[in-house]
Amino acid sequence: MSPKIDYRRESPQGLTALQQLEQYLRDSGLEPSLLELVKTRASQINGCAFCLDMHTKDARSAGESEQRLYTLSAWRETPFFSERERAALALTETVTRIADHREGEILNDELRRHFSPKEIVDLTLAIVAINGWNRLAITFHAPVGSYQPQRGHESSSAA
Repeated sequence: MSPKIDYRRESPQGLTALQQLEQYLRDSGLEPSLLELVKTRASQINGCAFCLDMHTKDARSAGESEQRLYTLSAWRETPFFSERERAALALTETVTRIADHREGEILNDELRRHFSPKEIVDLTLAIVAINGWNRLAITFHAPVGSYQPQRGHESSSAA
């Protein structure tokens, strides 16, 4: 499917703002591997093929195992993820599906046990960012399949 609108060309300043957020997140101190898991999980929930292609390639390029990527959508049922990763994945699902969680406690004790307040904010910003990228890529039919990870970068900026 070809793009309906080349959103990168049409709104370069808007994309620059999102890319600056991505740069902040890369420098935030959160583990690059954790950020890739969060980006991949949100992209699974949202059904964003472009971002799934990108972030699974980035994760594998950074050393992530095939087993963990294959079972990410069923992370609760596997022993492959740390408690910190589980807390981040739970937050990812809650924030991505926020309309389903309006009455519940989002910032639970498990999350606070594994992340500092700043890390929780930064992790939430990462979830907000990937949800934004997902919506751009899905809306404008970003072409899927040609993305290649950049050497020397922990992760690409996004969609």
